[in-house]
Amino acid sequence: MRVIFWGALLAMIATASVADTVGISGDTMSVTVQTADGPVEIMRNQDTEARLGEPWVKTSRPCPNFCIQPMSPAPGVTTIGELEVLEFLQSSDAVVVDGRILPQYEQGTIPGAISVPYTEAADRLGEFGCEVDFDGWICEADVPAVVLFCNGPWCGQSPTAARRMIEAGFPADKIFYYRGGMQSWNMLGLTVIPGAS
Repeated sequence: MRVIFWGALLAMIATASVADTVGISGDTMSVTVQTADGPVEIMRNQDTEARLGEPWVKTSRPCPNFCIQPMSPAPGVTTIGELEVLEFLQSSDAVVVDGRILPQYEQGTIPGAISVPYTEAADRLGEFGCEVDFDGWICEADVPAVVLFCNGPWCGQSPTAARRMIEAGFPADKIFYYRGGMQSWNMLGLTVIPGAS
């Protein structure tokens, strides 16, 4: 009888410790991505009592400028979530772009993201494989996928970048919009690092 009791108790403890693990998905605990400073492991905060801090807890910002953004910033652009962002971070055929202004990027960003402020996006298409032309840019079909994000569903920086890139000649079907941005990333307790300028 005691053996059965202790066996059942040990099984419950083992199950509880696995259940208390905060994974990214059912079968993924972490993802390692390459950054300019070397590899970084992205995982969720393991403290099940963790809470959001400022400015991510703020729910109401005046519109304009902080209006809720549409699900897609432009025709042809695909909206994605965190799991797709993690897949793109591990792909050599994609660039994850923090479209926020530089001070926001430097305060904290998604590991592996590069800074291309929304005000510069249309002028920096050469960094995404486009060739400069007299009338703007020529972007061939083999340009990498570009994942744009900013502060969250109320932030217009990355949607503006997407529209400006398309107007300048970048193919809309190569742009992916992470609408949740830093607010959702932080809400899920995913790894954030200071952006390197």
